[in-house]
Amino acid sequence: MSDIGVAEIPVDEDERSLLPPKAPAKNALLDGPILRTLLWLAWPNVIALTAGTCVVIAETSYIGRLGVEALAAMALVFPTVILTMTMSGGAMGGGVASAIARALGAGDTERASTLASHALLIGLCFGLTFMLGMLIFGPALLELLGGRGNVLTQAVAYTQIFFGGAVVPWLMNTMSGILRGTGNMKLPSLLMLSSSACQIVLGGSLGLGLGPIPQFGMRGVAAGSLIAYLISISVMSWYLFSGRARVIPKVRGLKIQWAMFIDILKVGAIACFSPLQSVLTISIFTYMLARFGTEILAGYGIGARLEFMLTSISFAVGIATVPMVGMAIGARRIARARRICWIAGLVAFVSVGAFASFIAIFPDIWVNLFTDDPSVRAASRQYLSTVAPMYAFLGLSTTCYFSSQGAAKVIGPVLAQTARLLFIGAGGWWLSTHDATAQSFFLLAAASMVLLGVLSCVSVMLTRWGPKLPAPIVKPALS
Repeated sequence: MSDIGVAEIPVDEDERSLLPPKAPAKNALLDGPILRTLLWLAWPNVIALTAGTCVVIAETSYIGRLGVEALAAMALVFPTVILTMTMSGGAMGGGVASAIARALGAGDTERASTLASHALLIGLCFGLTFMLGMLIFGPALLELLGGRGNVLTQAVAYTQIFFGGAVVPWLMNTMSGILRGTGNMKLPSLLMLSSSACQIVLGGSLGLGLGPIPQFGMRGVAAGSLIAYLISISVMSWYLFSGRARVIPKVRGLKIQWAMFIDILKVGAIACFSPLQSVLTISIFTYMLARFGTEILAGYGIGARLEFMLTSISFAVGIATVPMVGMAIGARRIARARRICWIAGLVAFVSVGAFASFIAIFPDIWVNLFTDDPSVRAASRQYLSTVAPMYAFLGLSTTCYFSSQGAAKVIGPVLAQTARLLFIGAGGWWLSTHDATAQSFFLLAAASMVLLGVLSCVSVMLTRWGPKLPAPIVKPALS
């Protein structure tokens, strides 16, 4: 018989061998190439933050049409507005993104959703605190900063509207932090871009009174910002609560858990000291330079604008490290988390340093955009040639700050900022008592940037990012 028939043995369906399990889906933030993933996350932030810079320029332009007193009033209010935005966005927003990224890295989506709800409560509480604080104490603070007469009146008018709605920017930046914690950089950046366009149009229309719209002055400028933020909030709320995001904030049946607040605040609350100290450092340095006259102060201001623009690059790279480092920490991949930090630091150092060094060699490319005054141009050239190459260390410190947020170990970079503040204060006092020149103060600023960058790196190297090792069990000695 050429063919042998073999009877098939009947097998129960439940006893059939199971198919090999599918490989778990890869997470680009955990498994992708670090540099490529970092740049992919960073580029939307660069565009959005550049748009934010355009808003500052546009606001300065149309507020100038309201008169010199309106410009002075905006300069008076600007530090408090910047402090609000940086605290709610980069500091507390980074704390929110860090906590959610660490939860997702550990595979705990339920915890991430609960953290998102608690983050919104934190944003609401901080927004109310800023609102009450500025409405009650704002006029006295503005007067203390030098506001007088109509300048003070217009500054108070802006404060009443903007800080009367302080909850709005806090909620907007909190929602952005939630989305960034999931690795979604595109939606917050797209909304920041559209919000910037709305701010320019609405602020200009309400402030100047275009067409049938009456002129509301400084109140209109502030209202334009809040309306633009509300549009962003409505889009992000729809996206978060519709289930399109990786986390859905819990609202029904939410139980307050203090551990969730602590997980966010242990990063966000400490991180808030960084922008506060940064504003104090700039204020002290500006005050010390003022004694050299208007030309030196204006020259410094032109250089500071370049610093503001270039810092946005390192800021964009730094924000991208928060979810990457956070997820790596949550997955207990500490070595990868540190590699992300150093690669991001190198990217920021090289990109910021290369552009700033080019401007230091050819300062007229930048200076010609702002002034034709020979004295101011000379002061700007002197400042840029001395300080601009050191902007690279600011980029390095920024990425260390955000990477440390992702690792929930932010106190080191904050203390580095404290050291810079003390260095500027003590060094400036010593120079002032020894009749130093403006060039000596420029060297002080450059040295403070190097100090900040080096100390930030040292803090990352010396801080344990991994879990604490269990205490060794000591057996009782035999008697």
